[in-house]
Amino acid sequence: MRRQLGGDAGLTARMFLTMFLLAALYLFFLAVLWQAGVSYTGMIVFVAIMLGVQYYFSDRMVLWSMGAKEVSPREAPELHALVERLAALADLPKPRVAIVPTPMPNAFATGRNPANAVVAVTTGIMERLTPSELEAVLGHELTHVKNRDMTVLTLASFFATVASFIVQNFFFWGGGFGGGRDRDERNNVMLVYLASLVVWLVSYFLIRALSRYREFAADRGSAILTGSPGQLASALVKISGSMARIPNRDLRQAEAFNAFFIIPALNSNSLMELFSTHPSLERRLAYLRKLEQEMEERR
Repeated sequence: MRRQLGGDAGLTARMFLTMFLLAALYLFFLAVLWQAGVSYTGMIVFVAIMLGVQYYFSDRMVLWSMGAKEVSPREAPELHALVERLAALADLPKPRVAIVPTPMPNAFATGRNPANAVVAVTTGIMERLTPSELEAVLGHELTHVKNRDMTVLTLASFFATVASFIVQNFFFWGGGFGGGRDRDERNNVMLVYLASLVVWLVSYFLIRALSRYREFAADRGSAILTGSPGQLASALVKISGSMARIPNRDLRQAEAFNAFFIIPALNSNSLMELFSTHPSLERRLAYLRKLEQEMEERR
């Protein structure tokens, strides 16, 4: 039986507001570039190519970087059975399945669309969680696939990447005040630099806020697919608690992929929510308790 991933009106409104603010910010950025008479066609094409490569090859890059190995149903029959059942409930094509040989307990999904998705789990998470908890984690990851979160965040990051590119390469390109520029040209160059800096900084926080809202949406999807928000809450507590026992060296090696994980590879003390791609564990547990109450009232 398929289960509809129903919406959360408040969560949807916050995601819409964040995307609206990002769109307004990017329009401001384009207006400044246009007013300054800037022709950055080549740079934008370059960044678009980079993002295109990331979009189309992200699954291979992430799997390769994490040392993940795609496994067949014969190699991991129970894991494949869980993924197949949840994919059917979510009305999704069954994604490919991969295992990462690391004691760090975590899971992630990647791929540009449901037809090219991969769901990966670490050996650490398989050893620590019960089958019901692992099912809840997989439900979270399949909701990311269903919501096309990789595509959404890649598109949302496009102009932020352009602004970052300008700021980080400004002086390398001779963007200072020499080179025989007249006063108007120097003012325009400075205006572009300052606008890029503002767009980069503001979009950094907006994109992280958007990512945190999508994590809440994935938690909600897992609760609906499995019918048991408590199993996901139990899994999050176990994963978060185990993270403190993982050597810092292993956590640092995985930090680049925090946006993909169900729990960031960080010690809890270093997690500041404003700078994080994920909500705090406390807020996620509170949200799951609220979902559980709502589901019990409907029964």
